[in-house]
Amino acid sequence: MGDPKRPRRKYNRPKRLFDEARIKEEKNLMSKYGLKNRKEIWIAESKLNKIREQAKKLILEPEKQEEFISRLSGLGLVDEKASIDDVLALVKEKILERRFQTLVLKKKIAKTIKEARQLITHKKIKIGDESCNIPGRLLSVQEEALIRKK
Repeated sequence: MGDPKRPRRKYNRPKRLFDEARIKEEKNLMSKYGLKNRKEIWIAESKLNKIREQAKKLILEPEKQEEFISRLSGLGLVDEKASIDDVLALVKEKILERRFQTLVLKKKIAKTIKEARQLITHKKIKIGDESCNIPGRLLSVQEEALIRKK
C-alpha cells in the first residue's frame, strides 16, 4: 500500500495579492464569465503561460510549429493560418471563452451564465454521449458542436 498521490496545484497565485487594479479586473471577469472564485482566473492565466512558454521554445523549430498551431486551432484558440506571434498575443479572455460554461451560454441552452454553471454541475448537459460536470473544461471545436441538453 502506497501513500495516495497528492494533487498538484494547477495555478500560480499573483505576486501582489492586494493590487487594486488586478482585483477590479478579476471582479469584472468573474461576473462576465460566471466564475466561482479568482482561482479559476489564475488557472486560465497558468494555462496561457504554459502555451506561451511552448511557443517561445518553438520559435527556433519551424517544423514543429505547424503541429503546435494546429493543436491550438483544434481548441479554438487561434486560426489555422496563425503564426507564433499570434500565439504569443493570446489573452486570458480567449481561454475563458472556450470554457464549457461559456459555450453553453453562447449556444443559448441556458439564459444566464450562472444557470449554465448550475446545469453543468447537475449533469443536465451532455457532450455527445458523455455527461460532464466540470464547468471549467476547455472544449475543442468538435466537442462544441456536440453540446446538447439531456
